[in-house]
Amino acid sequence: MSAVLRRCLAPWLLLVMLGAPQAQAQQIAGTLGTVGSDTMAGLMLRWGEALTRQHPGIRLQLQVSGSASAPPALVAGTTRLGPMSRPMNEAERRAFIERHGYPPREVAVARDALVVVVHRHNPLESLGGRELDAIFSDSRRCGAREGIQRWQQLGLDVPEGRIRLHGRNAASGTQALFRRVALCGGHFRPEINEHPGSAAVVAAVAEDPRAIGYAGLNHLTPGVKAVARRDAEGARHFPDPEAVRRGDYALSRDLYLYLNLPPGESLPAAERAFLDLVLSPAGQAIVEELGFVALPETRRQRQRRELALDEASR
Repeated sequence: MSAVLRRCLAPWLLLVMLGAPQAQAQQIAGTLGTVGSDTMAGLMLRWGEALTRQHPGIRLQLQVSGSASAPPALVAGTTRLGPMSRPMNEAERRAFIERHGYPPREVAVARDALVVVVHRHNPLESLGGRELDAIFSDSRRCGAREGIQRWQQLGLDVPEGRIRLHGRNAASGTQALFRRVALCGGHFRPEINEHPGSAAVVAAVAEDPRAIGYAGLNHLTPGVKAVARRDAEGARHFPDPEAVRRGDYALSRDLYLYLNLPPGESLPAAERAFLDLVLSPAGQAIVEELGFVALPETRRQRQRRELALDEASR
């Protein structure tokens, strides 16, 4: 090779040598398996699609069985990522610690809210806390003197007859939140129709003028009407995004990813890439597109620091 040719090729060779480690670092591959919340299934799917566009070697596999399925899978080691629409309870945390010797890592990834829905032609506009409890529960722990089983007990002329109840099944974090807040920790009426997802609840209510149910905010359709929550002073409250983001709306909540991450260890490359996306502005834009509420910016940035995501990406 002539001296002139070597001088011409030298800058290109240097660029290739410098670029090779960076290209190799970006070639992340693997399969991320997740087990958990059906409420978060759409979110996880969209995040997975965005992740594969960024890293074609990564695939996200979803098992949607409800939030209650995530802790046992994390304990057994059949998954390292557990999406949940409620916090782990003490028994679930204890089981994880007993198996692994350290607690699960909790990461809030979005905000959400529940809303009470009726048929679009139902004239009902709002419900007080005691009324809501008296409709859905037979324990009435919120203080109602008697149960409400007919629409006429709410002062309505229509619809006529008994109220038909719809809600989520026991594996759902949605049911757990509604029971804790709307029922003051009480028990649902035995005649409630339980559904595996919020979309099914909304569809059932949309088909029945006598029906009432509760569902995630992002599942509303033109076939149903959202009912405001009425406080003790008579003010009506709807789950607008800012109220949900601040936690001012009573039926608002965090959506979580639980991780099996030993203390002091770094996230595996594929998991780090996924969380880097989820907690990025682009990931939170997907949250908003799907009808959920993005995390407060200070909280998003704090969690990125705690997971060392910005350090890992440099």
